[in-house]
Amino acid sequence: MNNDRSHFDRSPGVEQNESAANILSYTAGLVLAILLTIASFIVAQTNLLWGPGVAVGLIVLAFAQIGVHLVFFLHLGSGPDHTNNILALAFGLLIVFLVIAGSCWIIANLNANMMFTHPAG
Repeated sequence: MNNDRSHFDRSPGVEQNESAANILSYTAGLVLAILLTIASFIVAQTNLLWGPGVAVGLIVLAFAQIGVHLVFFLHLGSGPDHTNNILALAFGLLIVFLVIAGSCWIIANLNANMMFTHPAG
């Protein structure tokens, strides 16, 4: 077999010595994901944060969890090989935002235009 061919069989951005880095990367990502999950439960179940700040704390921890998954498990980086992946992620986020914002707009419009009926009594 030709060893030069193995260079072309790898995905873009995958290095020759990636196996040792993968174990360390996946382990660090797993530990961070577990810590963020535990932190989310602690924030939700205790009085660690001020009452109205709990939702904000959970949102921050959720974004941190998304970042951990993107970097450590999906290997999304800022290198030139990852430009298409970042653009695809940004487009996906745009579509999700449009669907959620459009649904909220439609529901709010329907709620504002509902006919009010008096309860029978």
